Amino acid sequence: MTGTALAAEPVIDVRGVTKTFGETTALKDVSLTVARGEIVVLLGLSGSGKSTLLRHLDGLDRPDTGTVTVLGAAVSRLRGRSLRALRGQVGFVFQQFELVGSLTVLENVLSGALFRVRGPRLGLWGYRLDLKLAALGHLDRVGLLAQSYQRADTLSGGQQQRVGIARALMQNPCILLADEPVASLDPESSAQVMALIREIAIDSGLTVVCSLHQVDLALSWGDRIVGLRHGEVVLDTATQGLSKQNVMEIYGRVTTSTGELDLQTFTSSRDNRR
Repeated sequence: MTGTALAAEPVIDVRGVTKTFGETTALKDVSLTVARGEIVVLLGLSGSGKSTLLRHLDGLDRPDTGTVTVLGAAVSRLRGRSLRALRGQVGFVFQQFELVGSLTVLENVLSGALFRVRGPRLGLWGYRLDLKLAALGHLDRVGLLAQSYQRADTLSGGQQQRVGIARALMQNPCILLADEPVASLDPESSAQVMALIREIAIDSGLTVVCSLHQVDLALSWGDRIVGLRHGEVVLDTATQGLSKQNVMEIYGRVTTSTGELDLQTFTSSRDNRR
């Protein structure tokens, strides 16, 4: 566990949340508390409810029943300016990067500070000097200072995700949410990006909630695993001492003699991702 997270105040409190989309139950009576400074992995197959839960923490989805409290605010009750203020404290790293390819890397990072900018934005000229310096600092932190003035679409996938991390850091967030941030990256880039997120979280005291479906990566990266299956929490435990066999139970599968998930079944489920 990072620092004294267990003794710290909770920054996320989810109680009895159920969410349906038509006839599909995405979340079923989910309860979860996350303390300040924790690094938590939401682990489960595609369609297990990981992304839906993350969207509730940022107010992008609202529960049918139950409550979501983030940084002391009841998220489902927030509207307009108060919701934007909360989102300013919650950074989000997306699976598909969500960058504007035609803009420079620096401009993409600066977009993370839009809530602090008033008036028209005419490229880089629309941002204050202090914001530009902060953005350059974050790019240096993720190892991309030399690429600041390149178009974002000229970067590799791993580099684009680093830009996404720098953009999220521009918000000076208290909480960082990451929705399968390495799902589209190769194994080497995945390891580098996840190591970077963890390093930044520890250095900055960030609370992190990250969804993954890679068991080995979750075990090596997170301090705590919350397993979801069919929208329900089926495991909530520290990763220390947790075996792969324990985690495989999340998927409702029996491991093979090599301890690997049945890839054909897993791939089929992933292709049906919500």
